[in-house]
Amino acid sequence: MAGIGFELRKILSRDSYTATLHAYVYAGLISSGPWVLSIISVMLVGIISIGLLLPNALVGQFLVTVTYLMATSLILTGGLQLFFTRFVSDRLFEHKYDQILPNLLGVLLLVTLGAGLLGIVVLGLLFDQPLIYRVLVLANFVVLCNLWLVIIFLSGMKAYNRILLVMLVGYTLMVASAYLLSFLQMPGLLLALLIGHSTLLFLFLYDILREYRAEKLIAFDFLARRNVFLSLLATGFFYNLGIWIDKFLFWFNPGTSNAIVGPLRASILYDLPIFLAYLAIIPGMAVFLVRIETDFAEWYDRLFRAIREGETLQHIGQLKTEMTLSIRQGLLEICKVQGLTAVLLFLFAPRLLDWLGISSYYLPLFYIDLIGVSIQVVFMALLNVFFYLDKRTVVLELCVLFAVLNAMLTLFSMYLGPSFFGYGFTLSLLICVLLGLHRLTTALEDLEYDTFMLSR
Repeated sequence: MAGIGFELRKILSRDSYTATLHAYVYAGLISSGPWVLSIISVMLVGIISIGLLLPNALVGQFLVTVTYLMATSLILTGGLQLFFTRFVSDRLFEHKYDQILPNLLGVLLLVTLGAGLLGIVVLGLLFDQPLIYRVLVLANFVVLCNLWLVIIFLSGMKAYNRILLVMLVGYTLMVASAYLLSFLQMPGLLLALLIGHSTLLFLFLYDILREYRAEKLIAFDFLARRNVFLSLLATGFFYNLGIWIDKFLFWFNPGTSNAIVGPLRASILYDLPIFLAYLAIIPGMAVFLVRIETDFAEWYDRLFRAIREGETLQHIGQLKTEMTLSIRQGLLEICKVQGLTAVLLFLFAPRLLDWLGISSYYLPLFYIDLIGVSIQVVFMALLNVFFYLDKRTVVLELCVLFAVLNAMLTLFSMYLGPSFFGYGFTLSLLICVLLGLHRLTTALEDLEYDTFMLSR
């Protein structure tokens, strides 16, 4: 889904510092905007709520509820995001644009029914909170599950000014609604969250409806056997599980967490540093998107177009060399930019935490989390390259390994004590990146053989 690649190349073709900055700002906001702005908005809602003299315990319950909503909705729909992205990409390649919208509505219908049923069962069996709380949590859960699927279209749409405007409107509306509805206390905060994310969902859906015309309303072609890639479903699930498994282990360990609302628990010691660290990956995500969707994507397209058109082996070899060089340069640039960001935050972290009113005891955990999320950007870049090369088995292996290692090493770090908290997450990513680099080298060396000898 290279829509963003075309736009970024168009901006970069102006060949000026302003154009380059423009491209990186766009890339950073598109790649990390939805969830980074979500984190910032929810934090603002919390700050505003405390300023309005709402009880700290109530604000804490709201923030923990939102965190669980984000985690569970991402894990539940992670596989579908990859699965449906592949379906849409294949239809775009075949120029069957009229199949996209009906199938999007079809998958949203299934997600709405599935998430709604799951939410009703869980909220009915495990929660004894007031009915209004459970209804609003259910509504937010269903909207988020649908929103993650709609967001996959953003990188394929070219109206970036409108995309950024929609994000700004949605999250501004969330914060403003929280202020206006604060007299309702917890229901008011949850209703504000629902208003903000529902606005995003329906405005993005409106844009997709305008972009992709269709004669049918709903279709389920994505469920046809030839379109089903079980490896993608498993990959999305294990990738998101890997990201969240360490948090769940800390949340449900009585020694590192506290009960907050119903069965939901939170680890005050572990949660805050890692969520702050995630805000630091915007520069790396911008470089990741620019380099992967411009340099690498362009050489990749040239290489496989040459293969399809029967170019000489020498010419194909030259294009492969250029593509390999673009991967190497892209990864190096990501490491440089994200490394510089991490170093600057290392230097200013004491002042930053002091300004935020956070104890300096969080510094060691913040440092190791900062390294971990920086490595995660490289991990995401490697996975993206493997997806381009259609190495789905490799991606699945890396994601399963990430989830298993993160769980095992996190449990081991909890056994060793607070000084080792965060090392499980970071070390698991480091091992996966090193293994991923090795597998990428092998995949590029065997590219001609895999393309010509193993193709069906």
